[in-house]
Amino acid sequence: MYRRSKAREVALQLLYRVDLNPSLSKAQVAEFITARINDQISRDFALLLYQQTMQNLSQIDAMLVQSAENWRLPRMAAVDRNLLRLGTFELSHQKETPSEVVLNESIELAKRFGTADSPSFVNGILDKICSTERPKPENA
Repeated sequence: MYRRSKAREVALQLLYRVDLNPSLSKAQVAEFITARINDQISRDFALLLYQQTMQNLSQIDAMLVQSAENWRLPRMAAVDRNLLRLGTFELSHQKETPSEVVLNESIELAKRFGTADSPSFVNGILDKICSTERPKPENA
């Protein structure tokens, strides 16, 4: 598994844990990352994804509510909800990461951790967010 892919996986797992158990401490977060990732660059990236997603959670959730027509966040499966949060953060705040990479990585994580319907659900919503956050130039 590529380093950034593993970092995204660990960030997703952390977001999922915090979603279900909001009392996770900074020490527990660091321990969780260290136990799963060997190299410091990937650890730093996982921590950045997790922390920045959490810091921007209300903005991210508002974007998801707007893009996920007929879906309220609490109704979504926890894995899907947190995968969408992670993907939305990357699309809206990590502009140096290509959209295709964010979408592909999100779909792959949905296949691994979600339900049979998760990949298409995640792809549909993130594609909609991508079109508003990263519109293609008129002449492209």
